[in-house]
Order: sequence, then C-alpha cells, then structure tokens
Amino acid sequence: MEYIPHMETVQIVVDKDLLTAADKAARRLKQNRSALVRDALREYLLRLETRAREQHDREGYAKKPQALEQSQTWELEAAWPER
Repeated sequence: MEYIPHMETVQIVVDKDLLTAADKAARRLKQNRSALVRDALREYLLRLETRAREQHDREGYAKKPQALEQSQTWELEAAWPER
C-alpha cells in the first residue's frame, strides 16, 4: 500500500503575475498548482539548509584555516573536465 502523507490546506497571498507564471509552469510540468508550490517549497527549504551548512563550514574554516600545504594536496588530485 502506498504511503500518502497527511496534507494540510493553507491559504497564501501572491501577486497576479506570480500566480500566472506558477500556473503556466504547472501546466508545462503537467501537475497542479498545489504540487508545484509543494515542490518549490521543498526545494527552497533544501537550499536554505544547504546555505546554513555552508555558512557553518565557512565559520569553522575561519576559526581554524587550513595550511597552504593541506589544500595543495587536494589540488593535485582535482580532475577538471576537458573543454
């Protein structure tokens, strides 16, 4: 049996141009407006989490920077794509 998450109904206010663009995108993706908004919100929240983790890493490296020799080792291992 397929798991179906419990859904809550919410009301949001958006300007007409944003709603029109969202409806066009939903039609293009062959999904309804609610699915489009859910997907967009999930993606946005994931980006926020990624930014928070990156900020945490930056703060950690700022407190204890790597020595130049440490990063040079990784530069030698880097594989850059051919153009």
